[in-house]
Amino acid sequence: MTTFRFDVPVNNDHVAILSDVNRSFKADSEEYRLLLVDDEVNALTSLYELLRDRGFQLTVSLNGGEAISHLATQSFDLMLLDLGLEDIDGHDVMAYIGERNIDTDVIVISGKTDIDSAIGALRGGAHDYVRKPYSHEEVLNTVSNALKQRALARANRTMADQLQNSEKMYRYLVDSSPDIIYTLNSESHFTFVNDRTCQLLGYTREELIGQHYSKVVVEADLERAHRVFNERRADERASRNVELRVKCGVHRNKARRFNTDVVTISLNATGMHAPGRQSRQARFMGTYGVARDVTERKQAEELIYHQAYHDPLTDLPNRTLFKDRLGLAMIQAKRCDRELAVMFIDLDRFKLVNDNLGHVMGDELLQQVAARLKECLRESDTLARLGGDEFTVVLPELRTLDDAHVTAEKVLERLHRPFNLDGHEVHISASIGIAVYPRDGQSIDELLRNADIAMYQVKDQGKNGSMFYDPAMQDLSHQKVALEQSLRKALEREEFEIHYQPQVDTMSGAVIGAEALLRWNHPSRGVVPPAEFIPFAEEHGLMLPITDWMIGALCRDMSQWSGIGPAGFKLSVNLSPQYLGRADFLDRLQNNLLCHAVQPGQIEVDITENVCLRDPQHAIEQLNKLAALGISVAIDDFGTGYSSLAYLHRFPVRTIKIDHSFVREIHDAAGHYPVVLAIISIARGLRLNLIAEGVETDIQARYLHANGCLVMQGHLFYRPMPIARFIETLRTQA
Repeated sequence: MTTFRFDVPVNNDHVAILSDVNRSFKADSEEYRLLLVDDEVNALTSLYELLRDRGFQLTVSLNGGEAISHLATQSFDLMLLDLGLEDIDGHDVMAYIGERNIDTDVIVISGKTDIDSAIGALRGGAHDYVRKPYSHEEVLNTVSNALKQRALARANRTMADQLQNSEKMYRYLVDSSPDIIYTLNSESHFTFVNDRTCQLLGYTREELIGQHYSKVVVEADLERAHRVFNERRADERASRNVELRVKCGVHRNKARRFNTDVVTISLNATGMHAPGRQSRQARFMGTYGVARDVTERKQAEELIYHQAYHDPLTDLPNRTLFKDRLGLAMIQAKRCDRELAVMFIDLDRFKLVNDNLGHVMGDELLQQVAARLKECLRESDTLARLGGDEFTVVLPELRTLDDAHVTAEKVLERLHRPFNLDGHEVHISASIGIAVYPRDGQSIDELLRNADIAMYQVKDQGKNGSMFYDPAMQDLSHQKVALEQSLRKALEREEFEIHYQPQVDTMSGAVIGAEALLRWNHPSRGVVPPAEFIPFAEEHGLMLPITDWMIGALCRDMSQWSGIGPAGFKLSVNLSPQYLGRADFLDRLQNNLLCHAVQPGQIEVDITENVCLRDPQHAIEQLNKLAALGISVAIDDFGTGYSSLAYLHRFPVRTIKIDHSFVREIHDAAGHYPVVLAIISIARGLRLNLIAEGVETDIQARYLHANGCLVMQGHLFYRPMPIARFIETLRTQA
């Protein structure tokens, strides 16, 4: 590249003429690159001096070859070119630019004055033609116009590129949108739909374009759709979140997670308008809308609604829905002056099935019960599950009270039939209480409460039956409420105490252990039998705090006879299954032992076989923790439940106890009592300790002793006694 710097003075007469051009031109000339080509040095110098102080980057060439070399290696915005070059003609230079699509504008500066030369230059691609000799302002104006036109063209190209990219971006966004996007014309025909519309609804674009919107809208929603798809407003008042159901085509995406021929959409629409002939008028062109598929949301809402008002296990109405339907039935009965009945059904022996076969089988039983109950009812009746094994029924429009009795008997008969649970044949029954509106209550809660009272009356009288509510039952219910209240206050008032019944070695007659028995000294009723209040406490969740108190009291008592009892003395404690199920039961027990300096080996925990059957794995873990601590385990009432020899191997059992119900059957010392003999043989074969409970006669004692049971407990030897007398017994023996 040849670059010249010429110091040639400019004619002062031109200064004033060019001042205005300079001011407007210089600001726009920054960063422009100009190529000056002329084989006359003076002409090239004059042109260079004219342009050099106006912010251009100037490059000069004295011949066409050098100019082509510059064009091949650099970029120029503008070239001022003389046509009459010695080596290469200026037309050839422009041809070179055209052939290679070089982005450079050309201003021809030539001494040729004929019109053909100018026309030829312009046809060859020149932007303008300036004849020599030229005035400075003419050149500057021509350069300025060329550069401004170039800048404008560049801006137009940039804008066009931006518009094209913007259109691509927005089309991509529209087609990639998870929502339906569409436009309708003024006749409500589709003029545009995005890809999501086709994917979601299963139509091709050709099937929708030009079609009326009613092609895809469910008929029941057409009236609402008419308002939305013909929306003419264009402000914030336009339609928002209107739900419509839309029919799917045959090409619907099979990968959708739900299977339906109808999709629910939430639609937003606004009108499109074009300016009218008058300034204040706008011509309606159609509707623009965006819709979102809310089918899964609607299904989720329906599922949530269903779950909120139905029992998840049996799919029956739950308490909330049952009360709602009962309320409506009561309003209808009052309006028609009719009676209705509310039945409260509680399954008998369900807990036994649940404990022995597990919760999975218990759930299966509840589902089968629900199915059978439905078979006993009319379509107008309402069956609900309140929870657990409790069901309720509304029998509206009773003709006579006998209708309710007949239904109850039908329920009892159906439930009396055996149930098959994974190969197990199970028999249950039900206790049914019935309350009648309006005689037994004017409110929902009152009817349910009185039906519940009647149901418990059936249970108290042996279960497996039905009974109408009677006001006299209130007294019995109040007694139970009073018992519960008294039982809750018994701990605060220190009304509980522990009695001890010694266990005797019949070979020596020595007391070698004892069983701890809980007693309740009621302030007005006296001593309440354990059989009366312990099941009640377990049912009402009071056994846990009572057991906490009992363990603390036992440890305090044991610290009093420490050193008095014989070696190997063990105290048997019957712990509630609810207590053994607690995660922290071992920590509570261990803390009490440490607090009162009681050795774990002095404690033997009695469990029933049902504890093992309810959740064998959990029972194994809990009992192994006891064994690891040094506490031995005994199975109480052995043989009365679902006995399994496998449990004696799997559980860390040290002792089994013959239940008093088997001992009571012994009436002849020389008789044959196979169950007792079998239990003795099991204990002997497994090398387990054996204790007979409830021994009350000498005949029983002699029979047991003769057949190998040497440790006994019962009234024949000692009755349960308070701590003071028990300690005195130990001292006497010592």
